[in-house]
Amino acid sequence: MSVAVAPQYSCSDRIGPPGWGRRGRPPRHSYPRKSSGHDDWEREESLVMTLLTHWPLAGLRLTTPRLELRLPNLDDLTALASVAADGVHDPAVQPFTVAWTDVGPEQRARSVLQYHWRCWGEWQPENWELNLAVVRDGIVVGTQGIGARDFSVRREVGTGSWLGLAHHRQGLGTEMRAAVLHLAFAGLGAQHAVSGAYADNAASLEVSRKLGYHEDGIERHAVRAEPAVLRRLRLTAEQWQQHQLVPVKMEGLSECLPWFGLA
Repeated sequence: MSVAVAPQYSCSDRIGPPGWGRRGRPPRHSYPRKSSGHDDWEREESLVMTLLTHWPLAGLRLTTPRLELRLPNLDDLTALASVAADGVHDPAVQPFTVAWTDVGPEQRARSVLQYHWRCWGEWQPENWELNLAVVRDGIVVGTQGIGARDFSVRREVGTGSWLGLAHHRQGLGTEMRAAVLHLAFAGLGAQHAVSGAYADNAASLEVSRKLGYHEDGIERHAVRAEPAVLRRLRLTAEQWQQHQLVPVKMEGLSECLPWFGLA
């Protein structure tokens, strides 16, 4: 589990338009029905195209051998909130720089919903954070984020993620981060990716090691009123090219490039 330079709850997740169905389309009850058959199909297709015109991020897909990463629709977001309510880490530790999990299940679930909605609304090409639902065999298992400020100039991204407890220790953390690194370096032309984890977060540090990150200094934080050391990590484009462990496919990126501050 990664701490992230922009961890959950510094505005880094994005969602699809509320009400979309599981396949990234609006549900059939989301507009008036005056006829059936071909007319309904055409109306639905027209609505999908209109929504993608206004919010092309909803069409972005990253796929790996076991996972699909996509902008959450309302169903995905509801499932993600439930995953958070069930727990995302051992309650004896706090792996995040923002302690959003140190509350009860209902508060965790609500904070996931509010955070995604807030950050969706705050998206700007010069300051964006894309957080994707991570889906395995049709089930939402966690979220993977990637964000940047002044990306067109700095060419640097930060990442952050979490998985439901039931999905730990299966190699999914490596696979989902590899997906957004492919988006960053192969899709957006990033030159650097940064992340971070507390010194006692062995799982996150191991993911970074596998993917080629190198040490980039430390930060001292206060965690539950105790001092903690955050280990910063950095990955260059050259290092990424040498550590591509997971095949990744991208869909729908070209329409999104202006949203990332790219021509």
